[in-house]
Amino acid sequence: MPPAIRTTVVGSYPLPAWLAASPTRQALRDAVLTVIKTQELAGIDVVADGEFSRFDVNHPETNGMIEYFIRPMSGIETTLSRAEQQRFYDEAAAQGLDYRALPAGTVRGEIGEGTLNLPSDWRFVRGLSERPMKFTLTGPHMLTKLLSDTYYNDRAALCFAIADVLRRQVEAIDAAVVQIDEANISGHPEDASWAAPAINHVLEGIRPGSERGVHICFGNYGGQSVQKGFWQSLLPFLNALKTDHLVLEFARRGYAEVEAFADLRPEIRMGLGVIDIKDNQVETPETVAERIAAGAKALQSCGGAERIAYVHPDCGFWMLPRSVADGKMAALVRGRDLFLGRR
Repeated sequence: MPPAIRTTVVGSYPLPAWLAASPTRQALRDAVLTVIKTQELAGIDVVADGEFSRFDVNHPETNGMIEYFIRPMSGIETTLSRAEQQRFYDEAAAQGLDYRALPAGTVRGEIGEGTLNLPSDWRFVRGLSERPMKFTLTGPHMLTKLLSDTYYNDRAALCFAIADVLRRQVEAIDAAVVQIDEANISGHPEDASWAAPAINHVLEGIRPGSERGVHICFGNYGGQSVQKGFWQSLLPFLNALKTDHLVLEFARRGYAEVEAFADLRPEIRMGLGVIDIKDNQVETPETVAERIAAGAKALQSCGGAERIAYVHPDCGFWMLPRSVADGKMAALVRGRDLFLGRR
């Protein structure tokens, strides 16, 4: 039987030097095999491909979290006029997005799939491991917030249009887990009324038999958190999500806020961040076990450890040295095992 609490990664892994030097399809396959084998050796239960398909040697920022998805879509152009750049700059400053000076693109027409082909990238990696694999994609809220829009002029309408594209993509992906990543909503709970329906539209497109996951963190841009807020403010939004589990950041923030999740819908299970990806120090297994115990104690009123589906890093590993990421994965598994042995 699988362990009661499974280990997984959020998605990204440090880019191997040879892939950056020679970004060929063969090098990409070699890199994916390397990261999968590294996870397997560490004992990770649900593995990921490192998100290497997103890498573009001409655009390495944020691990392709935005541009990889929006550039192929029809209706979006990446050549921006000065007025469009200024418009985004003004809007971004008002919304606390000052870490991004330019939009990823401008919406000038109806959003469509264009040449986006996530199922093709999934088919490329799905046979490279016998372990359950997850497929990750950036959610519609995050993508919406980083676009300038001169067509819809309505954030809710734009977000749902993007969600419709993503839904058609995930309908053809049969991963064990399909995970939507959202790293902006954490600081903007006021967007929940239009973000949740769009995210749910994507979630409802995930195939039966695949777990639905939603990852939310407070950002990892340049190794820094870029959103401010509290989990309690997001509870109404989280309860509206049609997801099987959440993948949440706690190692960096501490576990006092976990108590708020006693009010989370009981059918939504928790993914607990127990590895700090903004610190190069590798946790000991004892530290990881203590963090799991702290989370389980905070959830005692609503099931305790039984409520925890996964333990994982707070966010992706892409900004860390490979040796540090590898050490943290090994500590994650050993710490989980240590915790389960104490029960």
